[in-house]
Amino acid sequence: MPEMTGSYGQFCPVAMAAEVFCTRWTPLVLRELLCGSRRFNDLRRGVPRMSPTLLSKRLKELAKAGVIETRKASDGVIEYHLTPAGEELRDVVMTLGFWGQHWVETQHALEKLDPSLLMWDMRRHLDPEPLPPSRCTVQFLFPDQPPARQRYWLVIDGGDVDVCSTDPGFEVDLYVTCPLRIMTAIWMGIATVRAEVRAGRLELDGNPDLASSMQHWLGLSPFARERQRTGQAA
Repeated sequence: MPEMTGSYGQFCPVAMAAEVFCTRWTPLVLRELLCGSRRFNDLRRGVPRMSPTLLSKRLKELAKAGVIETRKASDGVIEYHLTPAGEELRDVVMTLGFWGQHWVETQHALEKLDPSLLMWDMRRHLDPEPLPPSRCTVQFLFPDQPPARQRYWLVIDGGDVDVCSTDPGFEVDLYVTCPLRIMTAIWMGIATVRAEVRAGRLELDGNPDLASSMQHWLGLSPFARERQRTGQAA
């Protein structure tokens, strides 16, 4: 594997792997690739606070290290795909996430919230199976956020799911209103839809079938399973 900048100068598998994996932002870029993001703009949506210049640099470093490869899609856009070496990092990334879910103090972590990133994650893991085959539009309102970051729409049309930060113009089937902290806690498996509705912190208005099945179609964070397994969910 090619030598990367910031070498530890040690012939040790841990040191050599850390030179590839532990540079700033790299684990999050790998998380995005493992979650299915392939194009530069999709990767940017998953790491919105990472500059495009730094993202481009990290992608080049990962390609040089043999972790990813570039391919040209049918429309001519460059895509980034994990190599077998990159795919083998899946367990490393998941284990790191499970460790963080189990050991990092959750209430402090909930102060670091980003509604656009939450909605992007929810879009990727939403399960359309419990939803009707016709198009469904769900509006999320986070009243505690600045006006430009309060409203988001999930549009589910068959197996396709899209997230919009501006009104897509479709009739809304379900309105979801709650503080961003509450929706993040539900997404992370710290709380449940039923408990938050019962406590009056989450309001669901619209199609009753969509409302009653929200816990099922929401598609929680893959790391929520760890909290549920250890009995920490509300």
